[in-house]
Amino acid sequence: MKYFSLIWRSLLRRKTRTAFTLLMIFIAFILYGFLMTVRGAFTQGVEVASAERLIMTHKVSLLQLLPISYEQQIRTTPGVTAATHSTWFGGTYQNNANQFAVMAVDPTPFMAMFPEFKLTAAERQAWLADRQGIIVGRDTATRYKWKVGDRVPIQATIWQPKQGDTWFFNVSGIYDGDKNTDKTTFYFRYDYLDENRRGAYGQVGWYTIKIADPNRSAEIGSSIDAQFANSAAETKTSPEKAFMQGFANQIGNIGLIMVAIVSVVLLLLLLNVANQMGQSVRERTSEIGVLKTLGFSNPLILVLLLSESAFLAILGGGAGLGLVWLGVQSGGFNNSFLPVFIFGTHDLLVGIALCLSLGLLAGIFPATSAMRLRITDALRRN
Repeated sequence: MKYFSLIWRSLLRRKTRTAFTLLMIFIAFILYGFLMTVRGAFTQGVEVASAERLIMTHKVSLLQLLPISYEQQIRTTPGVTAATHSTWFGGTYQNNANQFAVMAVDPTPFMAMFPEFKLTAAERQAWLADRQGIIVGRDTATRYKWKVGDRVPIQATIWQPKQGDTWFFNVSGIYDGDKNTDKTTFYFRYDYLDENRRGAYGQVGWYTIKIADPNRSAEIGSSIDAQFANSAAETKTSPEKAFMQGFANQIGNIGLIMVAIVSVVLLLLLLNVANQMGQSVRERTSEIGVLKTLGFSNPLILVLLLSESAFLAILGGGAGLGLVWLGVQSGGFNNSFLPVFIFGTHDLLVGIALCLSLGLLAGIFPATSAMRLRITDALRRN
């Protein structure tokens, strides 16, 4: 800290250049933080998937429906402890811009299958007592200022009601969960859907199956699929994690794409900051010679210049990472397509390490050159 004022004054030597360099680093690390957050959002379902749960879909496509009669056969399969079904509903609230996940489920087995969704006992009872009742995640309820007891109209996009084109629901409960839980989804009762939609009666979207031994997931999945082989609706059963990974991979390897973008950006930034540091050292050649004349050792010169470069990188990068972290914590990035945005501790620590590495790598060559500079050569230069 004794030499901090010297480092600070050196950075202020060319205020405009320092400001633009800081701005470049700031923007680069905002981009890093945002891309890592988006990558995490795409893979979050994979990370939190339970090893005890399997997902069974139609063998042809997730869009193909399955008979609700399969549920009893699934539950009696050896190794299966519970099963429930879900059906994608779609729908919009007020206008097409207000879209979020809306799904029809069977309340009792659904709540047992997903204990991560936190409801009060009163909310659970209210949902079971009201055929038009729904539970909705805290984030969506906050966004639209819904509260328990509100009546919510949802415009149909897939399943048309027998009368008109609007479905009406009553908010029975607002569920919460930890930071990894999707708190944007809207769940309503399947019996209400099946009684009031036009067609596809007795059909569901997919099944979620809980098993006793995760080590037997492949065996149990094959056993379930064998029961429905050669039927009108053959099935494909896979671990929840594999299902989520496959769903994420439908739009490409997001993780690889994000890392590739960040790598290119940071490489270009490294070259630019290194060039700025090199120019700064060249402008101060005679000053470095004076410092050496006053007794500053070669290692101390090296440390001062590396500290200058590292401080610049940490200041700009830290500000960028901090801004992204605040944005994620405030929920400013969340939306219906990617409902769970988390800027993880691991990514934050990696970002800080990248800031420091960038500063040291950008400054190492100019600092080494300055360290090796002889006093006589330095003083001869203008």
